[in-house]
Parts: sequence; structure tokens; C-alpha cells
Amino acid sequence: MNPRVFWGSSLVVGLLLGAAAVAPGASDFIFQAAQTWVIGAFGWFYVAAVAGFLFLVLALAFGATGRLKLGPEDCDPDYPYPSWLAMLFAAGMGIGLMYFAVAEPVQHFAAPPDVAADTFAAAREAMVITFLHWGVHAWAIYALVGLTLAYFAHRKGLPLTLRSGLYPLLGRRINGWIGDAVDIFAIWGTLFGIATSLGFGVSQINSGLNYLVGLPSNAAVQVGLIAVVMGAATISVLTGLDRGVRRLSELNLVIAICLMLFVLVVGPTGFLLKALVQNVGLYLDEFFVRTFNLYAYEPRGWMANWTLFYWAWWIAWSPFVGMFIARISRGRTVREFIIGVLLVPTGFTFIWMTVFGNTAISLDMAVAGEISRAVTADLSTALFRFFEALPGSAITSTLAVVLIAVFFVTSADSGSLVIDTIASGGAEETPRWQRVYWCALEGGAAALLLVVGGLGALQAATLVAALPFAIIMIALSWGLVRQMSADLAGVAIGHEILSLRERLSQILVPPRRADIERQIAEAGAPALQAVCRALEVEGLPDPKIEVSPEEARLAVEDEGGRRFVYRLTAEARPLPAYSHLNAPDTRRTREWRMVARVEPLGGRRDLTGLDQAQLVNDVLDQLTEWRRVPVKAPAAAPRPAP
Repeated sequence: MNPRVFWGSSLVVGLLLGAAAVAPGASDFIFQAAQTWVIGAFGWFYVAAVAGFLFLVLALAFGATGRLKLGPEDCDPDYPYPSWLAMLFAAGMGIGLMYFAVAEPVQHFAAPPDVAADTFAAAREAMVITFLHWGVHAWAIYALVGLTLAYFAHRKGLPLTLRSGLYPLLGRRINGWIGDAVDIFAIWGTLFGIATSLGFGVSQINSGLNYLVGLPSNAAVQVGLIAVVMGAATISVLTGLDRGVRRLSELNLVIAICLMLFVLVVGPTGFLLKALVQNVGLYLDEFFVRTFNLYAYEPRGWMANWTLFYWAWWIAWSPFVGMFIARISRGRTVREFIIGVLLVPTGFTFIWMTVFGNTAISLDMAVAGEISRAVTADLSTALFRFFEALPGSAITSTLAVVLIAVFFVTSADSGSLVIDTIASGGAEETPRWQRVYWCALEGGAAALLLVVGGLGALQAATLVAALPFAIIMIALSWGLVRQMSADLAGVAIGHEILSLRERLSQILVPPRRADIERQIAEAGAPALQAVCRALEVEGLPDPKIEVSPEEARLAVEDEGGRRFVYRLTAEARPLPAYSHLNAPDTRRTREWRMVARVEPLGGRRDLTGLDQAQLVNDVLDQLTEWRRVPVKAPAAAPRPAP
């Protein structure tokens, strides 16, 4: 546990829940007013930031950085591709797809921003807008946060917490109050984002059971449903990521595909297939216009209520989803990660939204707006009203309730694992009571907000929090690009993919002092800092780093008081008279080398040209040798003379 983050975030969550419970009306008014002001004043910033995040991750995927791996170069992915994609899908948008698959397209069809309502043009626009809100823009936000966390955790050895992404900018200061504040911010935003989504999910489960078996639809029943489903989520979270979350995510995907295929077959199949192709074409055709559209010349409230709301919502959710996909993505390359996260869930979402959304619009046109009126009356009943118009509504509604419940469980258990990881300083194995604690707190928050009516207030608070987190995301982007650029140069040298001329230049031209000082700064010092951070995590008391242009030094002292000192220094030596390695400057008779000296082992090793990873390995080898040196027993006291 990181006590400052654990108890600090618990205190913040408690205060916000207390405010929502004691004064739900006042808190709702305050947060709604703040949300309206933020979206109105900073809507342009949300649009520009989301567009920038999308283009940045595409550049990282298809540029030279795409070949970098999220982990050691020789590691394999932790999960097979189907399981990885299933977990991406379940964690990212599961409950939302069930809740809005019918509701959102029908709402845009009944009240489009640019064309007449209830027309074929409205149907086309409804699907393009739905694709925009649930497409690559949302997943680019998730991909950026997930990539940053995965890169610094799996490749650089930093803890799997949000603060680690700021290391290139803040250095060791991420271990202070700034890092604690960032992690606390991520925890309470994640918890309330999950709680509000669970509130939507349980209201939809209640509507489905009311339709199927006549179960009353009220707050008491919904609190009971939360208790049942969170109990299942607790069991899942105790079984861990490999068994609980993974198996439920795979089950989720199978049920979702079966339900979608059923609607595709019994619905207007030919029309849906043609609509899917045309929807994708319209989405691509209007991609850039809608990416940057703010209705600046013809202001309207629709933008704030829909697109800006969605952008803020995805940003607010990104610590949760980004952290989760980072944890499951070790061993993937940057290119594979970004393409998988951007395109695969988006492709499935487009098919899902076309099957449910276009079928709902088609049925609504046939029954004179009955579905749109049901959506307006109660969003949670929209899916079940939709199934009433299709064959086998009892079976499909039952499957839908099961699917929503499983999505509920996967969101709760994956959210608990993510929050527990942040609160524990990036540890993957934590005491069980901590995971149960966060799972219970999520369920308790959702139940309390449903009872007191504060769900809207906390949803608004989460969206307001998206503004400062968008600024944090820009800092994460800067740090990620900076670190990748440095690593890319190191990887190129380490893997000997330099051109022939560059390699001959390295061989034939003796290094200058500036070359060695550059190597110490770019490879030596970061290597020692990485080892120092790892030693701190392992609890070794107060390892110390000293860096100057000519030297990088790591000092360690173990429990018995023995010292280990590893020094990288720039040293000059004369060029041999018979050497053919003549410098271009014939007056230069000395060359410079990067030399490692280790105390108390002794010895001197020339490490010129090694990259950061190779230097880390050398430090670890020397540490291993040092630990093997037996501790000398204290000399026996002389016996007194008789």
C-alpha cells in the first residue's frame, strides 16, 4: 500500500459522497453549473486536445517508434490475442454499448442537429454522429493513457501508476506530493466514473427484469441488484486477472456476438449490410469536418450536450481504461498496441451500432415513432422496447439482462484491480482485503447515489475533472515522446542497424571527451537511475545517485552496513603509436573511454558504446557479485594475559 494515496483518495471519495448524500440538490446544482461553464468555456480545448491525441497515437504507431516493445525486447505477450481483445472490449465500453446502442441513434434520428427530424437524411446523420462519438476518437484517448503507462511500467521498470508517465518531466519528484496528487486524482475520477456507469447498468437490469418477470422498478430493488452483482464482482476480483476478469470478458464477447447475430438475422439483414458499408463511408467522408466542428458560426446547445459531453466523459474514464489495458498489454509492440486498441474495438462497435441502431430507426419509421417516444420516456427501457418488435423477445431480453450483468461485473472487478494497483504504488499482487475494499466502495457509492439521487451530480463532477486531466494527458504525451525518442536512438545502436558508414566511423575515429560525456548523460545516468528506483521499490535503504558531466555514481548500503559503489567515469588514454585508428585531427594523441569501477570488488572495465539496457545488466551483474562476497566475521577479542 501507498498510505498517502490509499487513505488520501479514500478521504476525497468520502467527502464527495457525503456532500452528495447530505445535500443532493445543492451538490447537483453546483456540479451541473460547473459542468456547463467548463464545456462552454473550454469546448474548443476539448476538441483540439482529442484531435491532437488521435493524430499523436497514429504518428507513434506508424513512425519509427512503432517497433518499440512494451517490455523487454525478448518478451512474449502475456495474453493471447483473442483474450486481449475481449478484455479491451469489456473494460472499455461494455455497459455503454448496451445502454446507448438503441437509445443514441434513435435520439439523433428524432432530433438531429443539421437536418429535418424523422427523415432519411436524419437516419444517415444519426449513424454518422453515433460513429463519431463511439469511434477512434474515444479509443485514441484510452490508447494514449494506456500506452504511456505500459511503456514506463513494462519497458522502463517504473510502477504501474499514473505518476510514472511524468518521470521524464519531473524525475524523482514524482515520488513526492505531485505524484501523490496525480494518483489520488486518478482514483477518485475512476471510482466515480465506474459508480455512475454502474448506476446506468443497474437501472437497465431492473428495467429488463421488470419486463421479464414483473420485478418492481425502484431504488430498493436496484440497491439489492447492486449487492448481488457486486458480490459476483468481488469473487471475480479475488480470483485475479488471469482467471476472473479474463474468463468473464471472453464470456461477455461470446454472448454479445450471439445477440448481435440474432438481431442481424431476424432484422432487415440486407439493409443492415448495405447500411454498414455506407455508414463507414459517410464517417470517413466527414471525419475531418466533424473532428474539428464546434458550430462556431452557428452556435447551438447540441454540441455541448453531445460531442463535448462525450469527449469529457472519455477523458474522465481514461485513467481506468488506460490503466487496465496497460496492465494486460505487456509484450506487445507500440504499433500492435495502438492498431489493436484503435481499430479492433472500434470496428466491432461500428457493426454493433449499425445492427442495433439502424434496426431501431427502421422499426421506429414503421411504427410511427413508438421507439423514439419510449426512449424519450426512459432510456433504460429502450433496449427492451426494441426487442418487443422482434421475434423471441423473452429470450433476447433475458440474454440482454445477462450480458448487462456480466458487463457490470467486469467493469466493477477490472475497476477494482486498477484502483488497487494505483493505491498500492503499482504492485500487481496485493492483500485481498484491499481489492475487496475498493470493490465494496464502488458498489456502495453506486447504491448511495441511486438512493439519494446524486448520480447526476457525481457524473457532472467527473466531467468537470476531465479538464485538468486533459492537461495531465498533454504532459504525459510530452514525456512519452521525449522518452521514446531517447530510447529509439539507444535501440538503434544496441541492435546494430546503423549504416555501414556510421559503423566504420565509430570504429575508426577514437571517441572524444564530449562523446563519452554524452554517453554518460544519455545512457549511463539513466541506467543507474533505473537501478536506483528498483532498489528503492525493493526496500533497500536510501540508495544514492550522483551525476556530473564526467561521472555517474550509484552508492548502496545493505542492512549490515556494507557499501557498494558503481562509478562510470570519462577517462583518457594515449593512442598506441602503431595504431591505425588515427583521428581526423592528427594533433590528437589521446582517446576517451567510459570506464566502470566498482567498490569493493575492484577492477576497471571499458564500457564505451554500451546502451542503457546493457549498462543496467552490468550493474546488476556487479551487484550480484557483491552480494555473493561473504561477510567477514569480526575478529575475536584477544584473550587477557594470565
